Amino acid sequence: MLMWLADYLAQFHSGFRVFQYLTLRSILAALTALFIALWVGPAMIRRFVGHQIGQQVRDDGPKSHLAKAGTPTMGGLLILISITISTLLWSNLANRFVWPVLVTTLCFGLIGWFDDYLKIVRKTSKGLAAKHKYFWQSCVALAAASVLYRAAISPTETQLIVPFFKGVAVDLGLFYLATTYFVIVGTSNAVNLTDGLDGLAILPTVLVAGALVVFAYVTGNVKFSHYLGVPYVAGVGEMCIFCGAMVGSGLGFLWFNTYPAQIFMGDIGALALGAALGIVAVVVRQELVLFVMGGVFVMETVSVILQVASFKLTGRRIFRMAPLHHHFELKGWPEPRVIVRFWIVTVVLVLTGLATLKLR
Repeated sequence: MLMWLADYLAQFHSGFRVFQYLTLRSILAALTALFIALWVGPAMIRRFVGHQIGQQVRDDGPKSHLAKAGTPTMGGLLILISITISTLLWSNLANRFVWPVLVTTLCFGLIGWFDDYLKIVRKTSKGLAAKHKYFWQSCVALAAASVLYRAAISPTETQLIVPFFKGVAVDLGLFYLATTYFVIVGTSNAVNLTDGLDGLAILPTVLVAGALVVFAYVTGNVKFSHYLGVPYVAGVGEMCIFCGAMVGSGLGFLWFNTYPAQIFMGDIGALALGAALGIVAVVVRQELVLFVMGGVFVMETVSVILQVASFKLTGRRIFRMAPLHHHFELKGWPEPRVIVRFWIVTVVLVLTGLATLKLR
């Protein structure tokens, strides 16, 4: 929106052409989202407290979590407001990737909102039935995959890029739809499973989104993509703005979500942010790298799968409790220790993912 205004004003003063640069708009998007979150956050927390929109805590979880009952939740609304406003202000709204990514994120947020709403109204931790949740997630993810598939203008956009190997790509054809579906839905639920401790999910999300800024910039730049051996995708650089907004909104939310949390993001935030990471990774053709950088999300998800499978097959549990962060809590790790150590692991994994740009 502001880019169009800057283009118009540039005919009167050349200084406004600076807003054409992705780097500047990405920084401004991050700062805008951050300031919106910091500005809106306190009022939102007071409003949620006033309406008793508080967290329902599972009675079978760690006993230390019982004290968190009543803490305002649905804070993901703050994240979505920040991302949406910042993206609309600083993105080129005519870009073919902006609307599919933004709409997908908001739709997953809507699913999460309904889940949170049911938990709050019924005063239970169950929320939306899993089969209903997956049905609507599947509908949105398949719609997004179809839109991106039909909008593709080069073979690269439907290929699976293999990291660490220059020029190795697998033509997916119609399997692109299935791959995109699993990446979006899988990442969405993986972030949701990770969101169990104060700040545990949001900073890894910020770190991965920050790395995706780099991938989007390189993939959307003809010179850099050729130099680094990364397939070029026209227009994908505009994802820098969206990811920058994710970084800013995430940091703004972390201001209130850090231990001890004043507000939780709820499913409205976790499902939306996971879907956002998934669809951006698809757009920049780095699904496999997302699997590496989001290793913490993967570990949390695998721990749940292994726990359920082991209990059903053998009647025994592998972990003291799943997802994995609860296992370490029950082993005696203080909550801040679990959180920070998972953050450190994410930093290492994100750096590993970024290394794939050069190690080919």
